[in-house]
Amino acid sequence: MRSVLTSFFFAAVALTASLCLGEVKAQDDWVSLFDGSTLEGWEKVGKDKSVWEVKDGAICGSGPASMLVCTKGPYKNFRYLAEIKINNHGNSGLYFRTTGKPGFADGYEAQIDSTHLDPIRTGSLYGMCHVYKRLVEPDQWFTYEIAVRDDVWRGKPMTRIKITVNGDELYEYLDFAQTFKEGHFAFQQHDPGSKVCIRKIEVAELPSKAP
Repeated sequence: MRSVLTSFFFAAVALTASLCLGEVKAQDDWVSLFDGSTLEGWEKVGKDKSVWEVKDGAICGSGPASMLVCTKGPYKNFRYLAEIKINNHGNSGLYFRTTGKPGFADGYEAQIDSTHLDPIRTGSLYGMCHVYKRLVEPDQWFTYEIAVRDDVWRGKPMTRIKITVNGDELYEYLDFAQTFKEGHFAFQQHDPGSKVCIRKIEVAELPSKAP
């Protein structure tokens, strides 16, 4: 009996170690898209007077309308994570599967908005699934995580888009139109009254099919 229990104990230890290694490997799959001090790997698209700069370890946007586009990519299936804050009455957007030179309607947009006149708040997939409750306060850092994967549901191809704010999974939207196939990441500078800051930006690519 003791030998059986001993064998079970070592098997459990081995399994735990294996799981821990798996977790470490999963964490290692995350790739940072922002070096914390420069805009290397990012490009402004839009009004010349729009400003994107690094302040205190964060990318900050202000001034007239523009987009800040990540030049890496394109990306198709991925988990994407960013730490963001928006000012009072400010408006911005986290874009994915967008073009290299996007306008406001190019690509999926995860809304960034706590108190703007536009009532569509942070957590919304703009134009597709809207959240009207204020989930985060203005000038407060929060975590946005987006998981995107092309898949098949009941024989129909579609794109799964899972939205998570501050660790709370809000919903999974199924886009049967597969509106945007693949593309880049970007952030929106919406208007002169808006100021958005991003201090952490990471991506982990996913396999083309769910396990």
